[in-house]
Amino acid sequence: MTVVLDKRWDVSLEAFYRVAWARENVRISDAAMRCITAARTSFLNLIEDDPAVVIYGVTTSMGELANQRLSPEERDRHARIKPFPAATSFGDYLPERVVRGIVLARLANFIEGHAATTPRIAEAVVHMLDGGPLPPIAAAGQGGAGEILALYPLFADLSRAFDLQVKERGSLINGSPCAAALVADAALSSRRRLKLVLQTFALSIEAFRAPLEHYDAALELLWGDPDETAVLQALRALLVGAGDGRRHYQAPVSYRIVPRVLGAAHRAVVAAEHAASVSLSSISDNPVYLSPDSEYPNGRCISTGGYHNSMAAPAMDDLSAIWADICLLCERHSTKLLTGRVSQLPDMLVVGRQPGESDGRGHIGYVPMAAAGYIELAKANAQRTFIHGSDAGQGQDDVASPVFHAWSKEERAGRLLDASMAMLAVVASQALHVTDRPIPPALRDFTAMVRSYVPPLIEDRILGPELGRLAAALTAEAFAVEEKKTESVCA
Repeated sequence: MTVVLDKRWDVSLEAFYRVAWARENVRISDAAMRCITAARTSFLNLIEDDPAVVIYGVTTSMGELANQRLSPEERDRHARIKPFPAATSFGDYLPERVVRGIVLARLANFIEGHAATTPRIAEAVVHMLDGGPLPPIAAAGQGGAGEILALYPLFADLSRAFDLQVKERGSLINGSPCAAALVADAALSSRRRLKLVLQTFALSIEAFRAPLEHYDAALELLWGDPDETAVLQALRALLVGAGDGRRHYQAPVSYRIVPRVLGAAHRAVVAAEHAASVSLSSISDNPVYLSPDSEYPNGRCISTGGYHNSMAAPAMDDLSAIWADICLLCERHSTKLLTGRVSQLPDMLVVGRQPGESDGRGHIGYVPMAAAGYIELAKANAQRTFIHGSDAGQGQDDVASPVFHAWSKEERAGRLLDASMAMLAVVASQALHVTDRPIPPALRDFTAMVRSYVPPLIEDRILGPELGRLAAALTAEAFAVEEKKTESVCA
């Protein structure tokens, strides 16, 4: 399969999934190539017909030398400056799927001519997605105002392969394609992770025999929130066929607030998807070329702050925060299930058993202790990512982009949630096992997956490695390549 780009709106979240995650190729349509060619012609007319025109990085130098005008002869030499001096970041390298996503997002500026490059450069960027290896791009050490510390090394080989012409170097390294790709990656994984969260808590609800009235359809109208409604509907669908014999009085708070906490997660996922959709197709070049109109027959170039994406980092921060909250909820559920006087289940702590004795149940009472450690790690990664200074206040680049830091924290918080879910899922599975109860049909595949990594305990054994493998399997599910890319898990 090949993703065909005709308009910048074609650089969508679905296209990101297909190109970045499913590794499909990309082609620019013939109509888009004609648009790129026409924009380049008009742009060259603009700088040739108006000797006084001021265009950053084209008729002037770049960075701190932006006040220096370039003669026509100097422009060509300036355009061919190679990018290597700025390729200084290293460490915590981005997954290749994210790097592919950055390359795709870079094309949004090209498709309708806003980058004002030659068609050959647009084609060269497309060919980077043909399946060959891409340069390693660091997530660490990204302190620049824009994203040039990542984009310089990404496009260094391309820059070396061509004698770049005016405007082309800036169109490769300016803008915010990294922010678009990072928030898109987080949005895709969070949608899948939310599906796992819903399954885990539905299994816990069934294991605890929590009253189903806590998830009643009447709450949808009473609460009036579409995200909480989506979660209520999803939980009820997962609990179709739930067993009887449920407690006749209310469950602990941690069970009653599940729809509201997961409703917040749904809200954060939707917001991340919106931020990704807008960012991927956004024109973020600086300077950006605007097509000819009646007032500007050759078009015009304007300097902007488009390279600063103000949506991406907050959206990822919100995901990190809700993942930390859900980690706590996982631990609360595990503790309640393991305490027989609260859960009304056989006491799975098996307190007082003598060494070597067995009653057909293994000891899993230490799971909440491990869960507490993951909660604190998740909280540490859920702190707000603030805009920070850059370049010690010197020159132009006095503010840095926070998106790389926000993505790294969300990625870690998500994995910590996977570990927390693994522990709760195992405790819930064990509760259903020791009471010999059937699994609701919609949860059978999920429970089978949990038990394939951590079988029910019939005697004591070391659980750490098994839990680790289950957590890794949940993470793999969050990044799985599936046929349907954007289907809602709460439909």
